[in-house]
Amino acid sequence: MSTLPVYPWHLAPEGLATRRQLRAMGLRPGGQPVVAELQRPRRCGRPPLVGYLYRIDQAKPVRPMTEARSRALAAALRARRICPQCRREAGYCIPRSLGACVPCADTH
Repeated sequence: MSTLPVYPWHLAPEGLATRRQLRAMGLRPGGQPVVAELQRPRRCGRPPLVGYLYRIDQAKPVRPMTEARSRALAAALRARRICPQCRREAGYCIPRSLGACVPCADTH
């Protein structure tokens, strides 16, 4: 059982935001604790979706992308485009559900 305040979807008070909302403002939580939950109900008796809320006034600016981080990200994205079976670059990120490029996945 959560001891945090819980707000319904779209009814969070001013001054609180989710990680995604903070990111859109150029901010990050910056190590602060979660201060509340946002719950979105779902159909068919499924549990609600939960989003965590952070204080905007305690958020910190997003760290700038350094050259090293940019190279590491480019290398990781390039690795996701290389098929592990035929070792060719597919031109798209290989779906994890297939585990290989579409032509290789179709042959098995």
